[in-house]
Amino acid sequence: MNYLRRLKMNFLNHRAKIFVSLGILLLIVLSIYGMMSLESYYRNITLAQMPISILLVIVNSLVFVYMYALVLRGGFTKIDKKNIKGKDVNVRFSDVIGIDEAKEECWEVVQLIKDHARLKRIGGKILRGILMIGPPGCGKTYLAKAIATESGLPFLSMAASEFNEVFVGVGSSRVRQLFKKARSLAYGFGGCIVFIDELDALGHRRVFNQFGGAETNNTQNQLLVEMDGLTGRAENVIVIGATNALEEILDPALLRPGRFDRKVYIIKPGLEGREALFTYYLSKVKHEASADVGRLARKAVGKTPAEIENIVKEAALIATRNGKEAITLKDLSEAIERIELGVKNRIKMTDKEKEMTAYHETGHLIVGYLIHPRNDVFKASIIPRKGTLGVVHPQAVEEWFSQDKEVLLADVKSFLAGYVAEKIKYGVTTSGVAMDFRGAMQIAHNMVWRLGMGPSGLVGDYTTIPESEISEETKDRLNRDTDSLIKQCLLEVEELLLKEKIVFERFAHELLVKGELEYDEIEAIFAEYGKINPRRFSLKKEETPSPGGNSPNKNNEIQN
Repeated sequence: MNYLRRLKMNFLNHRAKIFVSLGILLLIVLSIYGMMSLESYYRNITLAQMPISILLVIVNSLVFVYMYALVLRGGFTKIDKKNIKGKDVNVRFSDVIGIDEAKEECWEVVQLIKDHARLKRIGGKILRGILMIGPPGCGKTYLAKAIATESGLPFLSMAASEFNEVFVGVGSSRVRQLFKKARSLAYGFGGCIVFIDELDALGHRRVFNQFGGAETNNTQNQLLVEMDGLTGRAENVIVIGATNALEEILDPALLRPGRFDRKVYIIKPGLEGREALFTYYLSKVKHEASADVGRLARKAVGKTPAEIENIVKEAALIATRNGKEAITLKDLSEAIERIELGVKNRIKMTDKEKEMTAYHETGHLIVGYLIHPRNDVFKASIIPRKGTLGVVHPQAVEEWFSQDKEVLLADVKSFLAGYVAEKIKYGVTTSGVAMDFRGAMQIAHNMVWRLGMGPSGLVGDYTTIPESEISEETKDRLNRDTDSLIKQCLLEVEELLLKEKIVFERFAHELLVKGELEYDEIEAIFAEYGKINPRRFSLKKEETPSPGGNSPNKNNEIQN
């Protein structure tokens, strides 16, 4: 039965070629029959004229075919449909690591595809669309390929941007071509999976005005029609869309039931997921036992699967460059630094500028280490990177998904510490404080205007109200609250750095001598002066994150 269906599918796909071939064969037979009936004289004349006649026919045919393909058959609308059999994709669910919750949801989809007959018996309908939402590099494309592999269905892959074109009607035509191919494959193989990557390029909210957007609207409308089954076809075509954008920017018509029936939210892997990822990618390279995956996973808070893979690849390059036979923990740490902080730039600074940079970064280091409740100082450096003269790189000691007032104020103080350090040591400051001020002001502004954390007690998100509708008195109050937070943080930072004057001078000296300080070196110097890491105790007492606030910026580098 399946053989006959596929035979019919192939006939329908190639019927034009078959009919043309039969027509040419018939013309050849008739020509031979006609030539045989002519007298020898006329037959010779006909044979002599035949080469030039054939040449003219070929030229005319080529011109006609070119114009036909260009104008009538959508030469501009031709798309590269990657037709791949599910078994050839060869990505199993066991290969998808670190996103177990999303895998469970997608595995249920595979079971529904395999046993949709049972679903139909109880009156249910197969899923028509799956929308995968998550940050870049978290495995959305990998999951789509795993669904195709495990279900054994043909797999058509396209990027949403391939539908967009300046010519009117091109996008809609491409959508029709894609779904025509998908329905044909579904008829022959019992189903087909269409994967549209970066769906937001095609599926953002439609604009209904005279100033543009009509072509994009038409393309999206055609996609809605095809997904809605208004073409009268019943083939089992499943559309998987992937996007890094917020769900709110997509058109509501795409998200209603009957189109993208299921949403799969993919988040960055937790500690166990990161350990599994490091174990998986390290198994593909030679590495020493010192490369402890548990320690690496704790260093890689907030990293995606793609970023973890990149760390291992970068470590392999570093090990090769240094003439090693296997990757060490030091190579992996250096890879993280290289990716996070950038390549070292050996520019020549004057002694004075180098000294000012050292004191600036020391301010960030001391304040961040001693008062921040969640971040450890991963590294401090006065070696220029990424266009900056120095950097203190904090690293979250565990995963948090919200921020309370204590954490936000600690972030503000960490940003301001470089400015205060320069002021204490030299009485003047440099242009290196510009980025620090921007970070501090943004946090303080959000605390007051959006999160109700100002000292005057104003509560609400005032950024949702048009500024023209907020009274001048209220705006003045909000701005005074922001200024008050900044000044209070400056005062507390100055008190701390003056109190820790000896440690302050010691770290500045170490940075000037060594250029960089690693985490273990920083810990050791603080221990010399009896300063214990405050996070070792405070975090043990807190079992859950404090409510409120927005998603944290876990790797917020403080740069000069």
